[in-house]
Amino acid sequence: MSNGNEGRAPDEVYGLLDQALKRHGLMARGGLYLDSDADLAAREYGFKTVVLAGHAGSSFWPEFERFDKDYDGPDPLDAWSKTIAEQIASEFACKALYPFEKPWWPFQSWIGRTEGLKPSPLAILIHPQYGLWHGYRAAFAFQEAIAIPAPQSLMHACDDCADKPCLSACPAEAVTQHEFRLKQCRGHLTGEEGHNGCLVAGCLARNACPVGSNYRYCDAQLRFHMNALELPGI
Repeated sequence: MSNGNEGRAPDEVYGLLDQALKRHGLMARGGLYLDSDADLAAREYGFKTVVLAGHAGSSFWPEFERFDKDYDGPDPLDAWSKTIAEQIASEFACKALYPFEKPWWPFQSWIGRTEGLKPSPLAILIHPQYGLWHGYRAAFAFQEAIAIPAPQSLMHACDDCADKPCLSACPAEAVTQHEFRLKQCRGHLTGEEGHNGCLVAGCLARNACPVGSNYRYCDAQLRFHMNALELPGI
């Protein structure tokens, strides 16, 4: 892969990439340098820099809904993400990587190295500003070193939460201090109470978390994610 960023200073690429993402309601979420001795992506593919791309809240939802209106295929959110990421990757002469298809790139490890996020009791990574209302849609891998923000080690919001309302809000008692009981959660959602509760308004435990409440997903996005669970009998 050739370097298509001629004319762009290495310290400009990250900011320009962030601007390109923001045109679609996304944003750059930090980056990392890869080591050929420690990182398979560097050793086998020659990648030197990875920039993560994601969102906070429902910033991308209006554009996705316009895409979904005319899309007739499986996994519409993944398809939209790839459409946007491939366009941007072409513009910046880099490779778009995804957390939802093979090969399974180490997104969890990369997130830990860029933002230092840890899971909440719901098994969702919690951000001190965005709470549980954020995500990662792609990463961009460069075969050159570009300037990136220094890695962060963000505070774990759950450590300072004394009340932990997420634990008591779950009607299935699937959320505990030490584990998320997926089987109990899914079993509850297939019943009448879950069908009329979490499947309509979104996960009640997630909604109960006070961190980042201003970024709570819009109702349409909440319903989309709940419907995507493909529960039996629903």
